[in-house]
Amino acid sequence: MIYDTLETEVAGALILAADERGLRHLNFINGRHPIAIAAGWRRAPEGLAAVKTQLAEYFSGERRSFDVDLAPEGTPFQMKVWAALRDIPYGRVVSYQWIARRIGSPGAERAVGAANGRNPISIIIPCHRVIGKNGSLTGYGGGLDAKRRLIRLENPETPLTAQAPLPFSGR
Repeated sequence: MIYDTLETEVAGALILAADERGLRHLNFINGRHPIAIAAGWRRAPEGLAAVKTQLAEYFSGERRSFDVDLAPEGTPFQMKVWAALRDIPYGRVVSYQWIARRIGSPGAERAVGAANGRNPISIIIPCHRVIGKNGSLTGYGGGLDAKRRLIRLENPETPLTAQAPLPFSGR
């Protein structure tokens, strides 16, 4: 496994890790679920340069989607949730209920929230685009301030108040 770090103004310090299958982790160094550098991992900035370039373009507003090989590990349910997260358009937010319905599991909002919270590839698998059905911000591995900044980066007009309607069909 190779890894590197990236400092950003919007999201803070990030750690990236990849192997021959693709990107395995993109996490907040100071977040709720930081990953520990394991024995055998080696720092290889050149091996992650393309991903870091795409992230820099995203943070500068020049990129709306990513062309990165991803290799997250999770349960079949988590993989379905993470695939649905990739379908949320840039600049939009949806509810946990919308994701549950999208994957054919209506009523599984809490399980969707748990899978969302275990997303190993933040930002590229855009778990920050999921908010409460009343428009409220909910937990995020990088903290609610980072979540708010990411949502505002993509769409400064997104309402994030308790009574705000969602600007996507994700109620």
